[in-house]
Amino acid sequence: MKIVISLGGSVLTKELTAEHFKKYIDAFVKLSQKHKLIIVVGGGKVCREYQKIGKELGAGNNERDFIGIMATHLNASTFVTGFGSKGHLVAWKQRKEAEKEVKNNFGKRIIVCAGYDVGASTDHDAACFAKLVNADLLINASNVPGVYPEDPKANPDARMFEKLSYGEFLSILRKNAQTPGEYRLFDLKAARLIKKFKIKTIIIDGNDPEGIIKAVEGHHNGTVIG
Repeated sequence: MKIVISLGGSVLTKELTAEHFKKYIDAFVKLSQKHKLIIVVGGGKVCREYQKIGKELGAGNNERDFIGIMATHLNASTFVTGFGSKGHLVAWKQRKEAEKEVKNNFGKRIIVCAGYDVGASTDHDAACFAKLVNADLLINASNVPGVYPEDPKANPDARMFEKLSYGEFLSILRKNAQTPGEYRLFDLKAARLIKKFKIKTIIIDGNDPEGIIKAVEGHHNGTVIG
């Protein structure tokens, strides 16, 4: 299969150690033996801390978005080194150049990407790449285990959906904050894109790299969109 994985910075940078990164690297190398992969890396706690400082210094939404984008490029640049010759970094570029490079290398190596667009999250970038390569599956692996009707932290009784239509998913997202650093579930722009192009999407808890492998195999405890 052709698979795009939006790897939340919240799970990748939960522990800023080589050992923690390697758990994900090993899982993706295993997946790449049977599948073509694009991994889009989020910003995580490094991003949030810098955006917080920026806000306190007077940075507006666009400036904070740009700070976040730079954090994703730093994460991606570090993460890809663990793949050695099996990995290919697509970062520190404009979107058009990045898309061209993805097309030229997709299927040859594990492609690791970052964020590119001010005003959107890496979920949106992942959806754009999924459209670009006509992906069979988009996986969102973050610290959100699935889709709930409301924030489960605010309402512990909220029950996770096993499956949603694209329209139902959009309705839920419209209730969520969409400001820089606050994409708690999924980027609304990305959701519109997966609906328009009918991209099958699975939202799972990304804290266990083995769970990502299980999602590809059809065994997961997340939410299927589509």
